[in-house]
Amino acid sequence: MAEEIKQDYWSYVKRQFSSNKRALYSMYIIIFMAMIALFADFIANEKPIYCEYKGNTYFPIFRDYGVSLGLAKWPKDLLNINWIDAKFDKCLRAPIPYSTTNQDFFNSGFVSPFGKQNVASTRWRHWFGTDDIGRDITAGLIHGTRIAFIVGIISMSIASFIGILLGAIAGFFGDNKIQISRASVIMGIIFFFLGWFYAFMTRSYTLSDAIGESIIKFLGELLLSLLIFIGALFAGYLLGFVLKVIPFFKTKVNIPVDIIVQRMIEILVSIPRLFLIIAVIAISKPGIVLIMVIIGLTSWTEIARFIRAELLKVRSLEYIEASEALGYSRWRILFKHAIPNAIAPVLITVAFGIAAAILIESSLSFLGIGVPAEVVTWGKILAKAQGSKSQMWVAIFPGIAIFLTVTLFNLIGEGLTDALDPRQKK
Repeated sequence: MAEEIKQDYWSYVKRQFSSNKRALYSMYIIIFMAMIALFADFIANEKPIYCEYKGNTYFPIFRDYGVSLGLAKWPKDLLNINWIDAKFDKCLRAPIPYSTTNQDFFNSGFVSPFGKQNVASTRWRHWFGTDDIGRDITAGLIHGTRIAFIVGIISMSIASFIGILLGAIAGFFGDNKIQISRASVIMGIIFFFLGWFYAFMTRSYTLSDAIGESIIKFLGELLLSLLIFIGALFAGYLLGFVLKVIPFFKTKVNIPVDIIVQRMIEILVSIPRLFLIIAVIAISKPGIVLIMVIIGLTSWTEIARFIRAELLKVRSLEYIEASEALGYSRWRILFKHAIPNAIAPVLITVAFGIAAAILIESSLSFLGIGVPAEVVTWGKILAKAQGSKSQMWVAIFPGIAIFLTVTLFNLIGEGLTDALDPRQKK
């Protein structure tokens, strides 16, 4: 008996997307690049993956993660060791035995990947050449992949959270269905900005340094920032709850959320994003985290528009009216029934948004804005090619990486556009 084909909506979307070979292969390549970003420390690193030294066995990369998180310390034998020149009893190195901080003084000054290099053996060759101070470009591209994906994914996660939340509330409740006590409004605004300041702004250097060290430490520091932010919001909620004993603060006021959200969208859309980001960075502490936050805070408008338009249609459908008739709260209906059935168009915007975020970060890195000196990105490598017409490989490799990544995400976005369009159903 032939296997029965599922007829539900998401099974149909999956089949439609799989039939688009360009989008499908693009997704496979993106997954492969994501694996490179995730395991960059094991692909390009001067520290061995495994080694035996003076009768002891070590796993230096894993030990480095523990040291970064404050859970371990380096043994005395490895405290000031030269990882490249050290004579290990046994050693398993990464495929690219260089990190982004290694300077090969014997191959500095833009050594070509095609010419003769002053290396001990082919194992130590710089396959994509070196930059002006002898740093391996291959290692820079591999670790730059991590920065590009982190910036794209986290910035669009911020944008998606804000866009979905504001767009859904605006579309579902309109201008006259939300009433909040004055205490909740005042404390919510105050503690939102306090939480944002102490969770992300004051810790921007810590988060930026964590990105340069390892992805494990960055995720740990990011989780701590999120906990601080959530804790501040919770503190504001508790204080607002206490203030409700005063009649003035207990009085509820009508919140015209639809008008407020639409005016916010119009203001952000009217300002050129790149200029806004440069202006904010110019008056703030520089860092990759700041760039991600700013991109996220300026990229939610399209997501909010899509989800708002969908919710305007969804809120009048029969199952929403049935849920209301059963006595469910409007917030439960919104988050459990309305948003899940209106989320599909957001996926398209997110795919295109990740590509745009990577392009913005590369542009800022190329200009030398907002990125710490120790963090290597594709844009920074590309900037090394300025004024060096004879070292074209320095521009070609990161340029191809940026072009390929942006194109792949755009192809995935186009594939999702076709797959989610019911008019394309076959």
